[in-house]
Amino acid sequence: MKITLFEQAPYRYLPDDFEQHYDSVCSTPYSVANREGVYSSIRDFMDELMLGARAGFDGIAITEHGQSSYDMVPNPDLVASALAYQTEAEGLDVAIFPMGRSLGKAREPVRVAEEYAMIDVLSGGRLVAGFPIGLHYDASINNGVPPIEIRPRFDENLELLLRAWSEDKPFAHNGRFSQYPQVNIWPRPLQPSPPVWITGIGNPRTMQMTLERGFGFNYLSWFGAKLTGKRIFDRFWEIADQVGVPRNPYRLGFLQTIAVAETDERAEQEYAKHLEYGFRKGLGSIPMEKLSLPGGIDIRGVQALVKDPGDFGLYNQMRNASFRDLVDAGVVICGSPATVREQLREYCQQYGIGTLHAMLGFGSLPRDLAMKNIGLFAEEVAPYLRNLWADSGYKHHWWPEKLGGDPTPVTSGTSATEGAPTPATSNQMAVTR
Repeated sequence: MKITLFEQAPYRYLPDDFEQHYDSVCSTPYSVANREGVYSSIRDFMDELMLGARAGFDGIAITEHGQSSYDMVPNPDLVASALAYQTEAEGLDVAIFPMGRSLGKAREPVRVAEEYAMIDVLSGGRLVAGFPIGLHYDASINNGVPPIEIRPRFDENLELLLRAWSEDKPFAHNGRFSQYPQVNIWPRPLQPSPPVWITGIGNPRTMQMTLERGFGFNYLSWFGAKLTGKRIFDRFWEIADQVGVPRNPYRLGFLQTIAVAETDERAEQEYAKHLEYGFRKGLGSIPMEKLSLPGGIDIRGVQALVKDPGDFGLYNQMRNASFRDLVDAGVVICGSPATVREQLREYCQQYGIGTLHAMLGFGSLPRDLAMKNIGLFAEEVAPYLRNLWADSGYKHHWWPEKLGGDPTPVTSGTSATEGAPTPATSNQMAVTR
């Protein structure tokens, strides 16, 4: 099991009644913030990530949200480059995992290729390259990309980026969305081919593409894992069967918000209000029409939503969700180390999850409490999860070789190609069908 510390950089001092008057993206007035609050929120975010690197997490993961009060990281490569340099200077063998630059909104795809290559060089070959399709409000409202162009722009930009990393000679690109008389980036990644992950929320087309191309797939469980997990993970593994690839758990990443304290009771006392802040004033305050602009989802995604709108779980109630609502829906796992590790291990084993992204800083959580959460998780939860797939026989093709990954090409066919039993029959991985 690979475990990353996943962090966002929320503004931690929004007004108590924020969600009654504003949403957290696009139109949030900057007047609700102050300079000291912005500085401390960003600085604490960076310090928490470095604590995770020093505490022995396998990776540190960040993402991208433009014009947003719940995550003030418009370009994760700025953060990742600082982390790459500092961790290399300290000799910390930890993956640098920006889950986005959003290629569906990118107007300078070669710049994205250059930035990721630079991060890989700064880190000595520890980049894990994440590419979300792109949030609709961010691509279209913030960046002016028509919704119907988001997916084809992503497809074109991804192909251009991968070619820019690997092509031996300069080449011209004459695409629908960008044209370059010459592409010849310097530097190139140190890794022959940095691991590529695609981040999504359950669109079957996205899942199929990642499986066919041999990419990793990250599922961000913002809407309540207990409500959405089975349908999402069943869908992923069923598509894997259709594509004809092994049910290798390492190809599946899962993000979970987690809060750890000495006891279950103390965990609720310490974290409840900060978790409510994070979801009420963050994701829950984004109107659905900004998340799903007409034209932004392809036909297979629309069919999946019509067939099973439960993919969005608790979302419609999140603006007013209580701590207990969040826990009961699986949006949050909160409790003592024993409670947290038991729930995580059961969930990862049941659904075949080999890469866990632990979100341990959230909402209005103050610096000292975030540091405590990270430390307790690293010391008393993570060690009980790491051996989950140790005897499975699977290889981790989606992790840097320098950090123990095996970035050889992923083959089609049965799990016998890796000398391992299929998850459906293995004692290590019982996937509910």
